[in-house]
Parts: sequence; structure tokens; C-alpha cells
Amino acid sequence: MSQQDYEFEGESTAVGFAAGMIVGGLLGAGVALLLAPTSGKRTRRQLRRTAERLGDRAGESLESARDDARHYADEARRAARRSGEQVRRGVERGVERGRERLNL
Repeated sequence: MSQQDYEFEGESTAVGFAAGMIVGGLLGAGVALLLAPTSGKRTRRQLRRTAERLGDRAGESLESARDDARHYADEARRAARRSGEQVRRGVERGVERGRERLNL
């Protein structure tokens, strides 16, 4: 066999594989429609309801996360304020002690 024969055989195999995939997909879709437990209209309605419930849950989770973030941000602000006040008082005490040692 020549190189040209191999190339043609490879193309034929690729075309056959693609045709098999298409036919298999169509057969699978047909079998799925025949064996589906519910009608398309009912399935779409169920999907829509499920999507709405998931959307509602996502919205609730987002609100909860937002509330938690605000709570922790407030706590962090209060802690930073307290720390800042402690640092300020410590610096003031250090300055006073330094003045006392230098007799100013």
C-alpha cells in the first residue's frame, strides 16, 4: 500500500467515526424521548421551579454573607479603635516616663 492509500483509509475512518457519532447521538436522543418519565412541558416547569428555588437560596445566602461581613467589619473597626487607643496611651506613658527620667 502506498502512502496515499493510508491517507485515504484514514479519511474514510474519520468520516465513518463522525457519521457513527451523529447516528448514535440521534438514536440516543430518540430513545431518551421515548423513555422519558415526564413530558417536555412538565420537565421544563420542574426545571424552572428548581432554578427559582436555587436563585432564592442564593439570594438568601448572599444576604446572610453580607450581614456577616458587616458584623465582622464592625467588630474589626472596634478592635482597631481599641488597639489604637491602647497604643496612644502607651506612647503617652512612655513620653511621661521619659520626661521624668530627664527631669523635664
